[in-house]
Amino acid sequence: MLLIPGMELIPQLAIGWLNGWLLIVFYYVAYCVLFLSFPKNVRFRLYVFDRSNWSKKQKASNIIGKVIVIVVFVLLIFTPLKIGSIAFILGMFLYTIGLTGFIVALINFKNTPQDQPVTHGLYHISRNPQVLMGFIAGIGMGFAIGSWLVILLGIPAIFFGRYKIMGEEQDCLERYGESYRTYMKRVPRYLLIKTRVKSTSID
Repeated sequence: MLLIPGMELIPQLAIGWLNGWLLIVFYYVAYCVLFLSFPKNVRFRLYVFDRSNWSKKQKASNIIGKVIVIVVFVLLIFTPLKIGSIAFILGMFLYTIGLTGFIVALINFKNTPQDQPVTHGLYHISRNPQVLMGFIAGIGMGFAIGSWLVILLGIPAIFFGRYKIMGEEQDCLERYGESYRTYMKRVPRYLLIKTRVKSTSID
């Protein structure tokens, strides 16, 4: 692994006020304040998806992804911030980018008419900018507490979480039809790498 001052595979756990939990709380307080300011129909649109057609593999993968995220949260809660280290400075830089991008993506979502797919702002470079920015913020938290383990766990979390994202994209296809299919062909699921889109039409 790269030699970055302040980084360890598994830092020593401890209960304290200056632990990674501060970053989690700040992230979710900012999110909740913004989310609650949205109209009810926007909040509904943001989280209500048809999961009735999800396969057992999708459901199981979604659960595994959530378990990994819980493990990451536990590590963050009980690991002190490496304040003053290069790892902490790098972590806070990434965390700030991730949190800011997450907020911008939510605002992009809010400002899109209900009958149209979200394709502007950060959605112009990623179909799932909220997930992408959350991942960047999570990597930043990992550096802030000096834990390679937290950073490495982000990889399987994204892998298993993609099944949930694929289900949500299918729901968007059913809602918006060819306009969303065209969008999927133009914009990558996360960033840079485009995914293959089936050519079958939506009824």
